[in-house]
Amino acid sequence: MTSPRSIRFDADVLRRLDRYVRDHPGASASSVANQFVDEALRAEEHQGVTFRQGPTGRRAALVGGPDVWEVIDTLFTARDEDPELAGDALVTATATATGLTTRQVRTAVRYFTAYRDEIDDLVTAHREAADEAEAAWRAEQELLRHAGRAS
Repeated sequence: MTSPRSIRFDADVLRRLDRYVRDHPGASASSVANQFVDEALRAEEHQGVTFRQGPTGRRAALVGGPDVWEVIDTLFTARDEDPELAGDALVTATATATGLTTRQVRTAVRYFTAYRDEIDDLVTAHREAADEAEAAWRAEQELLRHAGRAS
């Protein structure tokens, strides 16, 4: 539930906010301010996490690194491939697979534990998209293998 709050912005900040809203149809000053304040608070809580825009919208990412969901997806994959992996060994395996440091992996894990639903949704959406793309590719390959036989 939202509650109204009066906030005063410096003139330059307000100009930039207004420009951002103009450049993003459907956005409002209130929704953008809420989003950016939320992201700033999350980044403050989870040092090493930033937010970036992409085809699927804004999402949490490691500073200078991949999206948090990508790190967590790799961690899930490592755990699925070797269910015995846990704790430090799982973090190390994920770091090795991603080329990240164990500190970066732990940063992603901490963010994930705080915002699990958000990251789970992104992992699920990207896995579904990958499955759909693979199915389409396989169908194309099957068609191409048999294309010459129809003549």
